[in-house]
Amino acid sequence: MKQNQASAVPIDIELADAEVERQLAATWGAVPGFWGVVASVDHKVVARRYIVTAFIFLILGGLLALAMRLQLAQPEARLISPDRYNQIFTMHGTNMMFLFAVPVMEAMAAYFVPLMVGTRNIAFPRLNAFSYWMFLFGGILLWLSFALDTAPDVGWFAYVPLSGPQYGPGKRADIWAQMITFTEVSALAVAVEIVVTVFKQRAPGMSLDKIPVLVWAMLVMSFLVIMALPAIMFASSTLILDRLVGTQFYNPAEGGDALLWQHLFWFFGHPEVYIIFLPAVGMVSTILPAFVGRPLFGYMPMVMALIATGVLSFGLWVHHMFTVGLPRLGESFFTASSMAISVPAGIQIFCWLATMWAGRPVFRTPLLFVIGFIVTFVIGGLTGVMVASVPFDTQVHDTYFVVAHFHYVLIGGAVFPLIGAVYYWFPKMTGRMMSETLGHWSFWLIFIGFHLTFFPMHILGLVGMPRRVYTYQPELPWAGLNLFISLSSVVLSLGFLVFFIDIVRSWRSGLPAGSNPWNATTLEWATSSPPPPYNFRRIPVIDARETPLPDDGELSVASGLSTDRRELLVTSVVEALPEARESSPRDSVWPLWAAIATSVMLIWSMFSPWAVVWGSIPIAATLIGWFWPKGNPEDES
Repeated sequence: MKQNQASAVPIDIELADAEVERQLAATWGAVPGFWGVVASVDHKVVARRYIVTAFIFLILGGLLALAMRLQLAQPEARLISPDRYNQIFTMHGTNMMFLFAVPVMEAMAAYFVPLMVGTRNIAFPRLNAFSYWMFLFGGILLWLSFALDTAPDVGWFAYVPLSGPQYGPGKRADIWAQMITFTEVSALAVAVEIVVTVFKQRAPGMSLDKIPVLVWAMLVMSFLVIMALPAIMFASSTLILDRLVGTQFYNPAEGGDALLWQHLFWFFGHPEVYIIFLPAVGMVSTILPAFVGRPLFGYMPMVMALIATGVLSFGLWVHHMFTVGLPRLGESFFTASSMAISVPAGIQIFCWLATMWAGRPVFRTPLLFVIGFIVTFVIGGLTGVMVASVPFDTQVHDTYFVVAHFHYVLIGGAVFPLIGAVYYWFPKMTGRMMSETLGHWSFWLIFIGFHLTFFPMHILGLVGMPRRVYTYQPELPWAGLNLFISLSSVVLSLGFLVFFIDIVRSWRSGLPAGSNPWNATTLEWATSSPPPPYNFRRIPVIDARETPLPDDGELSVASGLSTDRRELLVTSVVEALPEARESSPRDSVWPLWAAIATSVMLIWSMFSPWAVVWGSIPIAATLIGWFWPKGNPEDES
């Protein structure tokens, strides 16, 4: 990248700090008013929208889960019709996987990675804003279809031929496939931004061996997104073509292959588990040292385990397909790889336990959720090794044993660390502390309610209850456990209710937090809480992996960036040596217009293939407006 040669006003090191902050606030701040809010490309503003929206989808998905548990509490219940139950079942899984789990992890990355690497904004900030609008419009499309009783009803995996034109009339499967396009475009955009930010915008001196573990986790997650999501985008696009244009990708009678869908879906679907899990590993590895009073044990083994998990995750997808009749030699390979991935997971758990063993734990709410995560994920990992065995998986496939395992891995492996991360970073995002009393209540209700809800599902699966059934006969031995599970789900829901009450209460009237309430050593705590629009008054210089932050939050700094123009420091990939100054785009409404035009084209294409042709015209117009040269480098990217 070439150094920007446009005229600039370099920072005068003697200039009063107050004057520097005034100039930076004027340069990086949003324009007042509604359009200023909508047009903002500040990574923190966009990420907060992502996080709030994702948690709203979590609440909606949780309500659907309660509805299913209410239906299953008694045999032969008629509270929900079979058709509506199929919609609820599909909506719950699709909502949780595509509208909550992946977006919320990427949102955390979009908020904290720029702060943790010491830069003033994320790479491609307008693309970041565009990604949020695409995510929001995709979620609205899905939930509007549910409100109109036309929601997808083919499961969150949309297996063919059930989702194909022969067995899936109407627009339900089309809505599912296009919603996938919305969310995957959004996810791919954020992944590219994170990779570029980590590789080219790190603070001077932050070489690869000094990057915080959370940043490593988000980087590996981003590479998984870039490599895995094209498979599901191709699958959903070919499904749309089969349904609307008459292609035969998945029709065996015309030379297609129904199993091709499963291979494409699970080639994405199993790495998706680790797209969700790896950020949680980074969160735990960041939270733990702050509450045990010592650095993370085994930094390099932890980083290597993150990378190994990402690589191995692409060799597991067939263990979802052990019952479809694949060659035994292939099944043995995927059994071995499914068990091998437990090795880096074991290294991570060992590093955490060693960190706690050598430290002095202070049992604040974030640490409680970290411990709850370790306990829960170990159980989920053990059952994962069990279902990796072909003979055992053949017996429990498509039973509630798999439902239990799946939730232990995803809720235990992602939601527990995420809630702990909210309690940990809430002071950074808002400047206020959350309640320790409500935090402890929330933890114990969620922890106890979760295990009482999902552990008995292992037993239900072992005694033969299949998944995806809306009712069962009273003579089957499932009624007692189902009633117990449904009652336990209420306890779990109360825990989440307390958590959300604590968020709202603390946001409005929580105690002031100060800049660094946990005495943490990562770079996001070196600026005020909440951070200003420009993140750092001057770009910090890093000389060690663990840097105790001074009481005033000041570190060694680099000078030379403009205060009257949005500029970022570009550094080398390996050693983070300063290379150039680069303009960062100003706020713009064009990402919103581009997202609206793209959304119209995608929705229109469910009704006519010509939409791809005619809908490209407004998309092109918005992109021209987005990139049209305006004489200012900040407005041209």
